[in-house]
Amino acid sequence: MRLLQRLPDGKIRLTHDLAEEKLPGYAILSHTWLVGDKEEVDFEDMERGNPEAKVTSWLKIRFCGEQAHKDGLEYFWVDTCCINKQSSAEL
Repeated sequence: MRLLQRLPDGKIRLTHDLAEEKLPGYAILSHTWLVGDKEEVDFEDMERGNPEAKVTSWLKIRFCGEQAHKDGLEYFWVDTCCINKQSSAEL
């Protein structure tokens, strides 16, 4: 499983291969997708390290990270960022 991690400096990174039995506590963002799939920060954007290019969607992701941090959580899950839509096994 993948989660997003808010680091102490406020940066957000995508984690990889977290074992189900050792998952940390995490928040889940329930959100409305922006018009057009191309506007959402997705798994590929996170992998390439350029999610900030999609400003409106990135602000939503950052807000979720900040709220999780305020709630005492280091990790959070956002479907568009944590699921690789290119992999049929993940859909």
